[in-house]
Amino acid sequence: MESGPHQERIWTAALVVIGDEILSGRTQDKNVAQLATWLNVQGIRLVEVRVVADRTEAIVEAVNTLRARNDYLFTTGGIGPTHDDITVDAIAEALGVAVIEHAEARAILDHYYAERGGVTAARARMARTPEGASLIPNRVSGAPGIRVGNVFIMAGVPHITAGMLDALTGTLEGGRPVVSRTIGCWVGESEVADLLRTAEKAHEGVAIGSYPFFREGRTGANFVVRSADPALADDCIRALIDALEKAGHAVVHDGI
Repeated sequence: MESGPHQERIWTAALVVIGDEILSGRTQDKNVAQLATWLNVQGIRLVEVRVVADRTEAIVEAVNTLRARNDYLFTTGGIGPTHDDITVDAIAEALGVAVIEHAEARAILDHYYAERGGVTAARARMARTPEGASLIPNRVSGAPGIRVGNVFIMAGVPHITAGMLDALTGTLEGGRPVVSRTIGCWVGESEVADLLRTAEKAHEGVAIGSYPFFREGRTGANFVVRSADPALADDCIRALIDALEKAGHAVVHDGI
C-alpha cells in the first residue's frame, strides 16, 4: 500500500461485522457508517467490509485475509458475556495465540460491577483477550474493547462502539491530528437524531459523536464534533448549537 514518491501514503482499514442477527435481518447494522465516518476524520480510508456468521472458521478466515492487506482491521460484535460470543476465541486462533484472562480488564469489570451484582462467571468472560492484547477504554458499559496488533475488537452495540472509537481518536499511526468541540443538552438522544445527521451531512469531513446519559433523574447527551480542520469543527458546532436552540433545547458549552 505504499504510494509513489509524489503521492501521500493512503492508510487503509477494513471491518468485519460479526453476527448471525445481522445476516438474518433481525438487527440492522449501524457500525459500518459510524466507523467509515470516524476513519475519514482520522485520515484513514475504510476500503472493505465483510459480514460473517458466528462461526469460528468464518471469523478466522475473514480476519486473516483482511488484516494482511490493510493497515488496520476492526471487528464489531460477539464479545459479550454469553457462551456463543466467540469473537475473542476466533481471533486468538487466527493470530495463533492463547486466550487469557486480562488482569486489567478483570479489574475494570470488578470495579464496574461492584454495585451491580458483582462479576458473575458470564460477566468474567468479558475479561478474556488474546494473549498480548491491550485494552480500548469503554466508558459506557465497563467491558473494554481489545487491541492486538493491527486488529481492534469492538462491541456490536453502536453507542458502545462509538465510545470505544472516541477513546481511539487521534491515536492511530497514519491518521491526522483531530480536534474536537463538545456541547451538552438535557435532551433524549432520539429527539435530536435527525438534527445531528443533518449537521453532519452538511459538513463533510466532520464526525459527530452522541453520548447519552441518565443523571440527576434526567436524560441528557453530550455531542462531540471532530475534524482534522479546526475551522470546519467550529463551523459545525456553531450550526449544531443554532439548530438545537431553534428547536428549544438549552445548550451547555463544553458538555455536561
